[in-house]
Amino acid sequence: MEPQPPPLRLPPMLDSTNDPSSAGGPPLSRPGSPGQPPELGGAPVAENWCYTQVKVTKFTYMWSINNFSFCREEMGEVLKSSTFSAGPNDKFKWCLRINPKGLDEESKDYLSLYLLLVSCGSKNEVRAKFKFSLLNAKREETKAMESQRAYRFIQGKDWGFKKFIRRDFLMDETNGLLPDDRLTIHCEVSVVGETQNVSGQSNAQPVRVPDCRLAEELSQLLERGLHADVALCVGANGAELRAHKSVLSARSPVFQAMFEHQMEESRANRVEVPDLDEDTMREVLRYLYTGRAPNLSNMADSLLAAADKYQLDRLKVMCEESLAASLTVENTCDCLVLADLHSAEQLRQHACDYLLGHANEVTESAGWAQMVRRQPHLVAEAFKALAMQATPPLGPPRKRPKPQQP
Repeated sequence: MEPQPPPLRLPPMLDSTNDPSSAGGPPLSRPGSPGQPPELGGAPVAENWCYTQVKVTKFTYMWSINNFSFCREEMGEVLKSSTFSAGPNDKFKWCLRINPKGLDEESKDYLSLYLLLVSCGSKNEVRAKFKFSLLNAKREETKAMESQRAYRFIQGKDWGFKKFIRRDFLMDETNGLLPDDRLTIHCEVSVVGETQNVSGQSNAQPVRVPDCRLAEELSQLLERGLHADVALCVGANGAELRAHKSVLSARSPVFQAMFEHQMEESRANRVEVPDLDEDTMREVLRYLYTGRAPNLSNMADSLLAAADKYQLDRLKVMCEESLAASLTVENTCDCLVLADLHSAEQLRQHACDYLLGHANEVTESAGWAQMVRRQPHLVAEAFKALAMQATPPLGPPRKRPKPQQP
């Protein structure tokens, strides 16, 4: 099974369905948690109240099958994934199983797909909903099928779809569901846990705390320029953007050092930024004041450079995440160069993994030719990774089986 790149981790801020049938027989958990009593709008407030919280644990699993066209071709034959769970301490162990050529005569022209409960600890049963989908060549979910309700699983019991997808549609290269002859199945499971009652009494109207509007108010402070005490002169034309030293210092170690050590910028209340264009610097300021970058997807490359320059770690990873999600044959080399230039290790890993998976196409692109000329060390690194991928690990010689007597 081909290893997948790890998900990008952001530093914390200062946040078509058919009904399934039984076949006859390291993921993140998001458990629900009890909160405060639900608001009833204009309804009267009762002196005594209770609400019930149903705990639901959601987690995902991805299964990649290389050389899928060589899988077992006989009807009813089974292929199983490794076991998985919602976490290392979870007692419920699951696996996926497929029948590449259907479960029975009725489904012989389809791929059958099921979720199987392998073990359940001391519990006798568990209820769960599930959703299956396939990842296409662009790593997008497609052909999703979802259970309509939570089904009852016991140990060794499976539920799924006997006619998940037609084999002729799946094997058709024009549909893009088997890139490099690899089938990738994405599964989302929602396990229903225990219920919990929360009750209480109230003799007075509840105190309603207004929503926090800090980001909106700081955004207005930036837009109005009220009490601004420093000017950022941006780009070749020297466009002037007004800001506040205190905000810039609190959010960026670079600005903090600039204003604390009586550098020229601090004395003149003026900072020259010739290497960033006006739009990029405006977005950087918007992020510094609000923690948001609404235009990030349109300028992730330039924002990555700015985030690296001003040591904005969270913004830098947000840019890496956006660029990694939009990798193509044409831009992979550009992203690899960008990651190398700004020490963006997570983007570098994703770009390398994409290059390894699409080596024939990427090495024919204009970006590859340019990288050969300008960044030969990255080309050498790519060739080393390709060689390691193509060379099987060394092990003891395999014994040749003895011929059996007829």
